[in-house]
Amino acid sequence: MQLKSIIMVAALSLSMAACSLDKVVYRIDVPQGNYLKSDAVKQLKVGMNAEQVQYLLGTPVLHNPYEVTRWYYVFLQQKAYEKAEQYTLVVNFDNTGVVTGFDLDKPLPDSLAPVVNNEIISHQDIPSKPWWKFWK
Repeated sequence: MQLKSIIMVAALSLSMAACSLDKVVYRIDVPQGNYLKSDAVKQLKVGMNAEQVQYLLGTPVLHNPYEVTRWYYVFLQQKAYEKAEQYTLVVNFDNTGVVTGFDLDKPLPDSLAPVVNNEIISHQDIPSKPWWKFWK
């Protein structure tokens, strides 16, 4: 009887240890759609033709079949545990395929590259203690 209760308590404590409120699971950054770079958007000019825009920004995500003079570039960036951010660039053309205007709904961040912390932990920062005092 006592062995069953010990096994039950051990199983319950192990299952409860798996439930954690800390976000310790690694989640990658998920970019979706057209990867818009601020440098490429700054190079976009009125008067460019459709081929130049496609070379600069890539193929648009959305083509409106009823309005062929408008291209939509949608970029969705979701970093690990943050809310997803959507950036939409609309490029307008005239009937000859020349850019007449473009609109970005909100400014792009200067760099979407991940920030890397290259600090090296020196061995001197770690206090030394005898191996037999591992519990403190």
